Amino acid sequence: MSKITTLAEFITEQQILKPEATGNLTRLLYDISIAAKIVNREINKAGLVDILGEIGDENVQGESVKKLDIYANDAFISSLNAGGQCAAIASEENEDIIVLDGANAEKGRYLVCMDPLDGSSNIDVNVSVGTIFSVLKRKETNVKVTEKEFFVAGTEQVAAGYVIYGSSTMLVYTTGNGVNGFTLDPSIGEFCLSHPNIKTPLNGEIFSINEANEKVMPEGVRKYAQFCHETKDGKRTHTARFMGSLVADFHRNMLKGGIYIYPNTNAAPLGRLRLLYECSPLAWIIEEAGGKASDGFKRILDIEASDLHQRVPFFIGSTEMVEKAEKFMQDN
Repeated sequence: MSKITTLAEFITEQQILKPEATGNLTRLLYDISIAAKIVNREINKAGLVDILGEIGDENVQGESVKKLDIYANDAFISSLNAGGQCAAIASEENEDIIVLDGANAEKGRYLVCMDPLDGSSNIDVNVSVGTIFSVLKRKETNVKVTEKEFFVAGTEQVAAGYVIYGSSTMLVYTTGNGVNGFTLDPSIGEFCLSHPNIKTPLNGEIFSINEANEKVMPEGVRKYAQFCHETKDGKRTHTARFMGSLVADFHRNMLKGGIYIYPNTNAAPLGRLRLLYECSPLAWIIEEAGGKASDGFKRILDIEASDLHQRVPFFIGSTEMVEKAEKFMQDN
């Protein structure tokens, strides 16, 4: 019988092998995993309790807030506050940063950016949703946290990951030493290593674009989509898959090979997805897995944030596919 490696065991081993991955970061990642288990439990029983649907409010993005959005946001804030390693959080659900007030929070070495429940518009129809997180290290502790501390390039991240709540629940993360995936075993309540050292194919067949926006997308994206629709010897060269849940689309494409594109449109001239807690963490993950992420012209990880909820166009996936899409952008 093969040995089962839990998330707690794995991050402890990584700390021994990579001393710069301190015990504080190990504890922070464990706190995130605890919140993920709590959110997973509620998602799994959502149809049985009054937790589906909207609460009648909008978040800072102007999007309707689902009840589970608020639950997930509160769960992650509570877990990180109790852990004492995080000083402040930037969340999709809150206009300003959340300065934590736990017993050791003011000494916290880390900042967390998060989308607590990505794809929540799919909750009511039982499609996979997720959590995306990014961890930054503070340059100084024991000083008041300011919003400006979050305004850095993606290259400053010390950890990034996501949780996908689907037919099984997985936590995938990187600290700059490859990408590893852990599947939640409900029988023991632990995330167990199931996808070690994930590598994405250099090329793929899947393209994920919301083609309903075709007429309001940049010409380069339209032409790339047309290229993906071409046939060779009577067979299609690519397969269209778009679920409208970023984590779900990204996870599938990373494992199987593909590209996800959410460009700027007439309605969203700067793009729709947020740099700090959606694009940057996934960009680092895909690069660690051997893929590529850009805004169509430049590397996502090189973009320095200037706003908590800054939006950017997003091209991410298999390297050759992203480079092909970039060429269409640059030629038009």
